[in-house]
This record gives sequence, C-alpha cells and structure tokens, in this order.
Amino acid sequence: MLTSTPPATQPATQPVVGPTDPAPAAASQARGFDHWAAEPTAATVPLIRSRVRSVLDGWEISADIADVLLLAVSELVGNVVLHASDAGRLRVGISLGGGWLQLEVADGAPSLPRLPHPRGEADLDAENGRGLLIVHLMAAEVGGQLSVQADEFGKSVRVRVPAA
Repeated sequence: MLTSTPPATQPATQPVVGPTDPAPAAASQARGFDHWAAEPTAATVPLIRSRVRSVLDGWEISADIADVLLLAVSELVGNVVLHASDAGRLRVGISLGGGWLQLEVADGAPSLPRLPHPRGEADLDAENGRGLLIVHLMAAEVGGQLSVQADEFGKSVRVRVPAA
C-alpha cells in the first residue's frame, strides 16, 4: 500500500537552501514538497519512481537533473527493499526550494550504509554494492551531494542537486 500527499505549493517544512543559487530566478522562487510511505517490496520501486517522475515533470525539471534523481530513487528504494525490508515502512520525500532539489529515502533500520569514498572505485567483479557509488558520482557530476543521517527512528539517505 502506497500512501501519498498531493504536491504542496507552499514552502517545504524544511526548505533546502544552498550557499549559491545555480537556478534561474523563477526556479529559485519555486517551492514544493511531496512524499510517500510504503511497504518495502520490489513492486514499490517502480511505483515510487513513477510518482517521483510525475512530480519532477510537474516542476518542469530538466531531463538531465531528473535522470539523476530517478536513478537515485531506484537505487535508494531498492536498497531499502534489499537491506531493510523488515524495519517497517519506507518513506520517500522530494522537495524543491531555493534552486535545489532534495530526494530523501528513509527507513526504520538502525544500520547505516557505507558511503562511497569521493574517489571510490567500483569492484568490477561484484554483483552488487555499486548503487551508492553510482548515485554519489552522478549527483557530484551535476554539483550535488549524497548524505546519510541517523536518528532514533532509523536513517535517511539524501540526494541534493541543483534544480536547473
């Protein structure tokens, strides 16, 4: 079961701001937020990806930036399904504010993923374990970043990229 809220047109609860504003004036003034909660199953991955795509299309985000976030949502939700499916519902949120987009995928598992080293190299023989590295590299390529935050409710993995 996937629960959702309609996209907000008011400022996000925690607007994302950056030290510089890489977006045009119109995009830097735009604000929005949407989020979903779901059971972490394999069927959830394409469903959430589709919802995120709809939101990004509605916000008129460029294809290059949208591709980064769509890959990120697939990898991050897939990681929850693989590694934290027994930790309760997963939560996905996307926000736009101050010229930045932020994707957040959260679950109730206390274990933190190991973030890739900025100059990390993938094990070419490994069958998995490259998702966070790929997300990190793609976000960095467009001027964004990948981060992890833990709290008493579990953890959240965030991808933040310029909106334009």
